[in-house]
Amino acid sequence: MAEYILGIDTSNYTTSCALLNTQTGEICQEKLLLPVRKGEVGLRQSDAVFHHTKQLPPLLEKLFEEQERPEICAVCASSRPRGVTGSYMPCFLVGEGAARSIAATTGCQLCFTTHQTGHVLAALYSADKLGWLYEDQPFIAFHVSGGTTDVLLCTPDENNFLDVQTISSSLDLKAGQAIDRVGLMLGLDFPCGKQLEELANQADKRYKCKIVLKDGCCCLSGIENQCAKMIDGGETRENVAMFCLDSIADALLGMTEYAYQTFGRLNTVYAGGVMSDKLLQKAISQKTAAAFSAAEFSCDNAAGIAIYAAAERGCVKWHLH
Repeated sequence: MAEYILGIDTSNYTTSCALLNTQTGEICQEKLLLPVRKGEVGLRQSDAVFHHTKQLPPLLEKLFEEQERPEICAVCASSRPRGVTGSYMPCFLVGEGAARSIAATTGCQLCFTTHQTGHVLAALYSADKLGWLYEDQPFIAFHVSGGTTDVLLCTPDENNFLDVQTISSSLDLKAGQAIDRVGLMLGLDFPCGKQLEELANQADKRYKCKIVLKDGCCCLSGIENQCAKMIDGGETRENVAMFCLDSIADALLGMTEYAYQTFGRLNTVYAGGVMSDKLLQKAISQKTAAAFSAAEFSCDNAAGIAIYAAAERGCVKWHLH
């Protein structure tokens, strides 16, 4: 009988849970966006905690019903956003508490990781690159979302499994924030990523972007300001959307080049909800050979959290080549 690992992630955007079959590597997941009022960008932490508390139980019920009450050998939750000192958000307490309760009542193994590590592992899984975790060299991972625009040096480590160090990041707005703010200017609903991409696909004009980089770190607030000026000047919604995405692509490519100049042209993977955008993937693929997370594993999800527990238990051989 197959054993399963349960992953739980309660981020500032999505409630999610996933079951990983330790024999086959198959992952089944359930997730639900946190509700945000029209015209608003994001939620207060108190509201996020409330919605997670409300949404997680029925998602777990649905997940376990569909898998016919599987045998759980381990449960893992994201307990904080990133693996740096002071990284904390109350919303992760919901998933952490649920995982502790499940482990206490079932006796299964309990472990925790960061939301960011979960993103990296989910991207590697969906891109068929989990083998990088067992090579003798580090790799570069981008985590690009509404709360993070980070370039990470990821080094396989016998003691910590994966040592994650920040190479560079955004000094002001994160890429997802810039997309959502511009999207709201254009009358889109939060989160705006998919709708902005649809608009950009209809653009008939491209503009040169001016991105500021400081030691590999980007400044993205200028995108919001430039888009506001374009709208005031009568530019079409489609062309404004395209300019926004072109600017973010240029910023990511600049950060990529800085990482390569500093550490060499290491294997590179792009993760996070923003990177599900096909236009961004196309722009980056034209300049560098990189791997991208599949769409269902790009946005916040618990799959990578379950994979972390599987790696700790030494049972990810099903996906190595």
